[in-house]
Amino acid sequence: MTKLDIDKAKSNLSKLLDLAIKGEEIVITKDNKPVAKISPMKRKRGTAKGKVWISDDFDEPLQDFQEYME
Repeated sequence: MTKLDIDKAKSNLSKLLDLAIKGEEIVITKDNKPVAKISPMKRKRGTAKGKVWISDDFDEPLQDFQEYME
């Protein structure tokens, strides 16, 4: 875990986000007291499995717009 003063964190946000992407936790402090934490997001893959579907005719022209297609 990395601890960093708020003033340094302001000027290094993109670097801190890169660290978080790599799995690092960053604690931002003010007057040596923790005020915020940047941590990596835990992603669950496959959580929408079976919930999303696409109709077989999804790319067919809509009847309501047929006159605009001519």
